[in-house]
Amino acid sequence: MQEVLILEAARSPIGRRKGGLAGLHPAALLGKIQRAVLERAGVDPRQVGQVVGGCVSQVGEQSFNIARTAWLGEGLPMEVPATTVDSQCGSSQQATSLAAGLIGAGIEDVVLACGVEMMTRVPLGSNMRGGTPFPPSYAEHYAFATQFQGAEMIAKEFGITREDTDRFGLRSQRLANQAWNEGRFAREVVPIEAPVVDENGNPTGEVRRVERDEGLRETSLEKLAALQPVEPGGIHTAGTSSQVSDGAAAVLLASPEGAKRLGVKPRARIVATTLVGVDPVTMLKGPIPATRKLLRLTGLTMDDIDVFEVNEAFASVVLAWMKACEPNPERVNPNGGAIALGHPTGCTGARLITTALHELERTGSRYALITMCCGGGLGTGTIIERL
Repeated sequence: MQEVLILEAARSPIGRRKGGLAGLHPAALLGKIQRAVLERAGVDPRQVGQVVGGCVSQVGEQSFNIARTAWLGEGLPMEVPATTVDSQCGSSQQATSLAAGLIGAGIEDVVLACGVEMMTRVPLGSNMRGGTPFPPSYAEHYAFATQFQGAEMIAKEFGITREDTDRFGLRSQRLANQAWNEGRFAREVVPIEAPVVDENGNPTGEVRRVERDEGLRETSLEKLAALQPVEPGGIHTAGTSSQVSDGAAAVLLASPEGAKRLGVKPRARIVATTLVGVDPVTMLKGPIPATRKLLRLTGLTMDDIDVFEVNEAFASVVLAWMKACEPNPERVNPNGGAIALGHPTGCTGARLITTALHELERTGSRYALITMCCGGGLGTGTIIERL
């Protein structure tokens, strides 16, 4: 296997539901990020061997291979092929792993990995309308549970309390606000101009420039404690769960020969990637075995990792992972996470890799581990090393 290098990575601001990005077609948003990453790297798009994208709700505006329609809609070369994958919330992280595999196997020299989800325009679960994805035989093996129910089961299993989750939700908001106030996200975010729409989704004729994540808010333990649980008798609220969001992100990968040919200095390398399966009922424990597998593959320890980006789908997911894997807590999501920033599902994996890369560069650190839980009982994982 040849080495896989990261040349560039960027993302859109994360829009809140019916927020600043809502007037854009999902493929238009992804196309803008695809182009921006290539322009930032100074790479001619004709040099890209393939595009691999992630998207969860592949229906309506996000159907018909959105990684390809985004590329074509942006006027990029038609000769460059694209594939869209679905690994639920980990889709764009898995897209990055598949892109790395294409390069590592010597099939391609330059691959653009990316992901998008416009949850305002294509709500999560839209592709399940009109029928169930579960055959009758599924019920013979597994009970059906929602992700909220899975998060509550994990909290109970790991002894996580309402106070624990509220404190974690507050931490996410405080760290994300601090990160924006200190300009930590400025280098990774591509400002986006989007049509303004009214409450009914109709264009007003105005255009808005979106430069900052829209999910951040001022809160307190008292305010969080006053929120009602989503599940009756549960502990998770809107303040300790990821937000419905819009966004896109992309990561440009290359082989050493590809980077040399393009004349681009690599910023990091992919050390290892993984995808694991876990119980689809509790569903969200994937980051635990994914982390353990990555460490086993690389021989690294938790102490070797300088930055952990663990997706904040629900507070209990990260808290359970912390209890099981015992990281230095100060290294976990140091700039906040999806509870504060938002979680545009098909985008988030590439977004986390982008954020981890920039945090390594900001702090002069070496290794980052990125992991996510995924619907259906999956866990994605990546370790990158700053060069």
